[in-house]
Amino acid sequence: MSIDNELSRLGIELPQAPKPLGSYVPCVQVGNLLFLSGQLPLWEGRLLSEGRVDLEVSVETAREAARQTVINALSVIRGYLGSLDTLKRCIRLTGYVSSAPGFFRQPDVLNAASDLLYELMGERGRHTRVAVGVEVLPLNSPIEIEFIFEVGA
Repeated sequence: MSIDNELSRLGIELPQAPKPLGSYVPCVQVGNLLFLSGQLPLWEGRLLSEGRVDLEVSVETAREAARQTVINALSVIRGYLGSLDTLKRCIRLTGYVSSAPGFFRQPDVLNAASDLLYELMGERGRHTRVAVGVEVLPLNSPIEIEFIFEVGA
């Protein structure tokens, strides 16, 4: 299953990889593992939405933001590796959801990211996951996701 073919089938075009917003690199490869810095739901340099989920941001809007973070992560990977062809599998997704007091549906929000990875990669897109509710994220983003992928030769 080619990730590029699946992106095309779903009508998803990868944007240019977002630039780091601070003093860090977008990804680091150690052996066959690729660790991605936290990705925000940026599109053309701007957040898709701002605020806390279940207060200023609806769950559905946060789910769209989660999908955008996956798209941005794939853009970072393509920029680093030159292609998505060597991606073997997604190992781990750690998601942070800026949450209103009492909000506990972080897994529902992050399912959108997990589901997109499965759509694009099949069983290779199944991963371990952590879903964390936090008060605030950089730039007042509703979501931030970090990834670990396995890459091949």
